[in-house]
Amino acid sequence: MTRTSLLWPALLLTLGAHTAFAQSTPSQAPPKLEKLEEVTDDGVTITAKPAENKITEKRDNSGNVTEATVKSGPSTYTLRPNHPAGTAMPGDVMSGNLRGAQWTVMEFDLGKKKKKSVEEEAEQEFNTPPQSPPAK
Repeated sequence: MTRTSLLWPALLLTLGAHTAFAQSTPSQAPPKLEKLEEVTDDGVTITAKPAENKITEKRDNSGNVTEATVKSGPSTYTLRPNHPAGTAMPGDVMSGNLRGAQWTVMEFDLGKKKKKSVEEEAEQEFNTPPQSPPAK
């Protein structure tokens, strides 16, 4: 006998077992359902913050926008037009249409009053002359 003739009975046996298993009928009883707790609807309303965008534009003498600074919440970024480098013409590889936004990061507020540290308070007390008692 050839090798393929030995494989046919094994293949037919596995296919027959598979079809017999797949044809079993499900039970006629309905599935058991669990009762869920009823929750009252509180009527939660979500309101979005109004957009607080501040746009500042800088223009040249001919009225073209040279720079736009956008402050949106805590983020600040600057948009500038794309000027092609050198002799690049519109449509060349060197003259891309888009220029990415420049984000402002690590900017410190120097005008804000800071809280005095303990060392500064001690130094200030040491440098101030003592007050004389009031005259009687």
